[in-house]
Amino acid sequence: MKKGIHPGYRPVVFRDPSAGYAFLTRSTVRTGRTIEWEDGNTYPVVDVDVSSASHPFYTGRGRVLDTAGRVERFRQRYGGR
Repeated sequence: MKKGIHPGYRPVVFRDPSAGYAFLTRSTVRTGRTIEWEDGNTYPVVDVDVSSASHPFYTGRGRVLDTAGRVERFRQRYGGR
């Protein structure tokens, strides 16, 4: 790799304020804000809108469509023709 052209790869905290969830990982993202983590060290922090703690697919709060009911209504309207 060439020297001086790659962004710094460092520990960063990603936080989902709506769910109260945060995790520490490594990233090249730039941010001006910092947070003190559980280990006592200070890391850059990035606030995200959706994480696995708040996404409906992962939490099970997703909307389930009643496809069987829709099919039956369609057949009642148009099935006998």
